[in-house]
Amino acid sequence: MSYAYDLKAGARRIAAQIVEILKGGNPAEMPFFQETRFELVINLKAAKELGLELPAGLLASADAVIE
Repeated sequence: MSYAYDLKAGARRIAAQIVEILKGGNPAEMPFFQETRFELVINLKAAKELGLELPAGLLASADAVIE
């Protein structure tokens, strides 16, 4: 199970900042971005192998379930 920020969106934001730096931007003047979107991913196969039973509510609220 993983609960983390959206990695694709974070990578896009970092890439945009790198482009801005390469164009001559000052990193000290760039804003800091706090992630606002988080994803819950559950590996159901691993949970079953460990003998864990996950509540249906948790599975329903997950953004992705790996079977």
